[in-house]
Amino acid sequence: MNVARWLVGMLLCACGVAVAAEVAAPPPGKLPDTVEPLHYALEFRVDPAAEGFSATADLRVALKQPAERIWLHARDLQVERVEWRTAAGRTQPARFVPARDGSVAAVEFGETVTPQELQLHFVYRARYDSRLEGLYRTRRGDQSYVVTQMQPISARRAFPAFDEPRFKTPFDLRLEIPPGVQAVANTAQSAEQALADGWRRLTFRTTPKLPTYLLAFAVGPWDIVDAKPIAATAWRKTSLPLRAIAPRGQGARLADVLAATPAVVTALEDYFGYAYTFGKLDLLAAPDFSAGAMENAGLVIFREDLLLLDANTPAQLRRSSFEVNAHELAHQWFGDVVTMRWWDDLWLNEAFATWMERRITQTLRPAQRADLRSIVATQQAMAADSLASARRVRQPIRDDGDIAGAFDSLTYAKGAAVLGMFEAWLGERPFREGLRRYLREHAFASATSDDLIAALQSAGDKGDAFGQALRSFLDQPGVPLVRSELQCAGGKARLRLRQQRYFPLGSRGDIAAQTWGIPFCVHSRKGATNRTQCQLLDRAEAEMPLDGGCPDWYLPNAQARGYYRVALADADRAALTRVAAGLDDREQLAFADAIKAGFERGDVDAAGVLDAIGQLAVAKTREAAFALQAELVWIRTHLADAAARAAIDAYVEQLYLPRLNALGYLRRTGDSEDDTLLRADLVELLARKVDSRPVRAALLAQGKAVLAGDGNGRLRFAAANYDLLGTVLAVTVQELGATAVDALIAELARTEDASLRLSLVMALGTTTDPVQGERVREFTLSDAVRTGETARVLGVHQYDPRNREALWAWFQRRYAAVLAHTPVFVHGRLPELVADGWCTREHARRVTRFFVRNAAKTEGAAQGLRRAEEAIDLCAARREKHGAAALQRWVAARSAAVPAG
Repeated sequence: MNVARWLVGMLLCACGVAVAAEVAAPPPGKLPDTVEPLHYALEFRVDPAAEGFSATADLRVALKQPAERIWLHARDLQVERVEWRTAAGRTQPARFVPARDGSVAAVEFGETVTPQELQLHFVYRARYDSRLEGLYRTRRGDQSYVVTQMQPISARRAFPAFDEPRFKTPFDLRLEIPPGVQAVANTAQSAEQALADGWRRLTFRTTPKLPTYLLAFAVGPWDIVDAKPIAATAWRKTSLPLRAIAPRGQGARLADVLAATPAVVTALEDYFGYAYTFGKLDLLAAPDFSAGAMENAGLVIFREDLLLLDANTPAQLRRSSFEVNAHELAHQWFGDVVTMRWWDDLWLNEAFATWMERRITQTLRPAQRADLRSIVATQQAMAADSLASARRVRQPIRDDGDIAGAFDSLTYAKGAAVLGMFEAWLGERPFREGLRRYLREHAFASATSDDLIAALQSAGDKGDAFGQALRSFLDQPGVPLVRSELQCAGGKARLRLRQQRYFPLGSRGDIAAQTWGIPFCVHSRKGATNRTQCQLLDRAEAEMPLDGGCPDWYLPNAQARGYYRVALADADRAALTRVAAGLDDREQLAFADAIKAGFERGDVDAAGVLDAIGQLAVAKTREAAFALQAELVWIRTHLADAAARAAIDAYVEQLYLPRLNALGYLRRTGDSEDDTLLRADLVELLARKVDSRPVRAALLAQGKAVLAGDGNGRLRFAAANYDLLGTVLAVTVQELGATAVDALIAELARTEDASLRLSLVMALGTTTDPVQGERVREFTLSDAVRTGETARVLGVHQYDPRNREALWAWFQRRYAAVLAHTPVFVHGRLPELVADGWCTREHARRVTRFFVRNAAKTEGAAQGLRRAEEAIDLCAARREKHGAAALQRWVAARSAAVPAG
């Protein structure tokens, strides 16, 4: 269909059945239980070159009570005709009446209909969405593609739907597509028909029962690469067709993901004791996508840089590709086979996929140290959970904004950490048996947290205490703080323990008593003997006898498996700090979080943080060596004057530059992946977090070579180490100004490679030049920048304190344009994006005034605003508490200890 024909249709539909006044109040929150969808038959006519699509939808529903109307979801659909047919075969027209909020609509029968099965028939059309939701169009070069993204509540933008996860039905799908394009969907194609106008009608096999948010298809000039089918297993008796799909010309870059996927599927089947059940597996690289990936049953859609890999792909992106693939494939069981009943149980999908992603990665690729990445993510979640505004994992969902807000670190990382903690307490084998039971009992249906807890509890030996303890982490906000004090007398030792909710210094959080059921484990050492002891800490205060007498030191979060923060008595913390460099990898991270928690509470000063950094800098793992990097940057930004910053920079150079010099700045034959990633982290720390002139000079030399070009008007990326490219370009933009900005903007117009584009746009965001900053900000709203790229550029721009005031002024002027050029799921996080790094209460008031004034424009921003306002207030309180005195003493001591010259 060409553009003119589509626009004519849009004009004609204005006189259709949707033009009617509301006759009843729409239901708040969930749809009524009076209707249950049983089946969808959808047919779309999709031309990627047009501005929109036309479609028909046939819904078979069970009406459970007499009704004059039914309510369903529909948004921005131009409905031309609605008919309904009774169980007896009588067909007649209905009225389609959108509600004022634009999210639900009524189908008015014009009479009272008795309970029975009904068939609803809709004829409609709609524009392709412009913000990567529902059915949207994107471009790569001069080619257009149409892709779906229905999660969480965007199926209603593509078809009239009962758009809630509890409603799982089979779908039948047909697509009419023009010549020169291909289409893929959740299931395999079963038929193809040539149409008189040269188009083709493709029919796909009926899906298993799915919620609306998992329906998926994509249309465009794809490269479709068939891989060797995944061999049959003990759980799956037939081989599984495997394909990967890329934009035209990119198929050769799918080899890595196709090679990695069979082992992941097989490992998941072995763990769950349950076959992959969706008939085929397609992995699709979308040119622009709002998230990392989406777990659509049988058709997993990824942001293209995660699938299109080659020899130049940075090592970190390669790792992310494997981990994200494992995450999405885990969803084929947790989320797709069994789906949460309502969005308050989103953690059943996302926490389990996150937890399973790390388990699979640790099993199949142990060198990636997914166990350490899990601890880092847990600690980031605990930081978010330390806010008084933190929500519960199972937070009641009141509106669409709450649904969008549920996709956060508390759902993913906190949920995964809690699962890991309770797996360790229950035991690996009974925990797995409980999960298998849960899958078998709720396959192709929906479930709740209570269903899962019942299955796990019945598989273990902890009784009701297991469920009570697990619920204490799901049904109340916050992270526990366990205070510990070692008491030794008469050759015996004990820990005195107290738990409370952790709040940072300056928090306005309610200090009313909260308790958790904490599987508490402590690692202690006396001489050469190590011991680990555990007990359930489910009271506000308790004592824990330690075996083996008074230890030399102890760590009250053994192996960093617990979701709780710790505060050791001063003498106990000092003893632990002295041995921190010798702790194992996991426990170095637990030690680092104890320092972070103490610093945020005001119990550890800036000198204590910097001394701990010195202990951890020699750690063999990147995660431990850089564990206190954020605290370093905060001290340097908010407490240090010019002289103190210079002292900090010299200290960091002393600690880390020898490791970088040993590795060098270029890829070397024989480098391990860890070497490659360590080099990149060292470069970013020394060149961007502090100001190491030698490192910046080395990177600028690479950047100038890139800008020198390849002789054909293009940048010569091969002149730089691809693993360092983002930092190289950032330093080059900051040092060369307009020359570099010109070159990067020109290259973006010619570059479709998503990984290179990300390096280019984010480097532009690092400019600190006022003139170039305004230019870059405006550039982010142009068609040259993809919808999924804009917020990333602005986030990088905000990170540098020198940009913040200018960005804030611009953001207020251009707010409507920012909303139009970013994915909807980003909108709720915009308050945090533009408030990041601010540290005065006046800034908090300014942010609050603006977003309250514009609340109607931004769905779901209320949660983000509360977090942003609180983060600024906490930063201000911490800065007031710490002041510069301790840092100045540390600088003076350093100056006295380091000879001049």
